[in-house]
Amino acid sequence: MRTRTIVRLLTAAVFLPLSFWATYKVSFLGIFAVAVAGPGEMQVFADLAVALSLLMPFLVADARRSGVNPWPWVLGTALLGSISPLAYFLWRDFAGQSVPSDAAVPNA
Repeated sequence: MRTRTIVRLLTAAVFLPLSFWATYKVSFLGIFAVAVAGPGEMQVFADLAVALSLLMPFLVADARRSGVNPWPWVLGTALLGSISPLAYFLWRDFAGQSVPSDAAVPNA
């Protein structure tokens, strides 16, 4: 198993329970209410949105190169945040999808 796959699995093992717990405590819509509760919260939410927006072109290009429809992953990112790209990269790792050597996709 590749190091990047192990890192992605460890990230998922820590991040997914945190996300589920937070959603359980404040609800799905409550996450967005908290995101606009104050200037610090708005900055963190905006930063996440910018980071995910920068990631989407790489994910879309990689999915297309692999013959995969990227739009469910893009929609998932809009609804679930970084859970969707993390799931995509893990799915690609375990589905045997390899990135072409000239691809500009983050490997972290």
